[in-house]
Amino acid sequence: MVKQDRAIRTRQTILLAAAKVFEEHGYQAATISEILAAAGVTKGALYFHFPSKEHLADGVLHEQDQRLPIPDRACKMQQLTDTVLLHAYRLQTDPMVRAGVRLSLDQQAQGLDRSGPFLHWSAIGVELLEKAQAQGELLPHVTPTETADVVVGAFAGVQAMSQALHNYQDLPPRVSALLRHLLPSIAIPSILAAIDLTPTRGATVHTQQQTHPTPTTPATAPAPAPAPAPATTT
Repeated sequence: MVKQDRAIRTRQTILLAAAKVFEEHGYQAATISEILAAAGVTKGALYFHFPSKEHLADGVLHEQDQRLPIPDRACKMQQLTDTVLLHAYRLQTDPMVRAGVRLSLDQQAQGLDRSGPFLHWSAIGVELLEKAQAQGELLPHVTPTETADVVVGAFAGVQAMSQALHNYQDLPPRVSALLRHLLPSIAIPSILAAIDLTPTRGATVHTQQQTHPTPTTPATAPAPAPAPAPATTT
């Protein structure tokens, strides 16, 4: 058990170091040597958990997905809004999430499959929109699959703009403004009037999550990370 706990801590240390290096330099320019130096572990320990830089990047992307679940809401449009605003908050506060987004949008990341986070976010959006539709929260013309992709794509653009201009410092109000523009074309007026879109909503949801953590459900659980190659070093 002690050995297993040590291995888990080592893996998390390596992932956090990789996240910092990927966020700073991007996938292509990041090197294993820089990640080793940031993690303070041996090369054998790193390769035991992650056989390649691609496996490290996949690990960061997977770890970002683990941070998605939020407390369930009776109003599914509020839950969708909370999911988006919480992610905006985490981009300001969580280096693992920032690195995952940087990797997802890095067009120079040759050989890295960057589709996973977009597909995962869209799947969560579709699930919540379909539930909202079943509860009569959506306007008649809304198609959940199409709308989910629009929300994901719009968020990606807004966060990229915020990062370039102000290093995410203004991201919550920007995302709140985005939702104020998008939601009137999605939700019926009575639902729209009740949704909390304030820029501080993401921080509030984060506090709720720390107090009452929500386990990942099968419908939104991320795919398992690639299995590392066999090794004997820990």
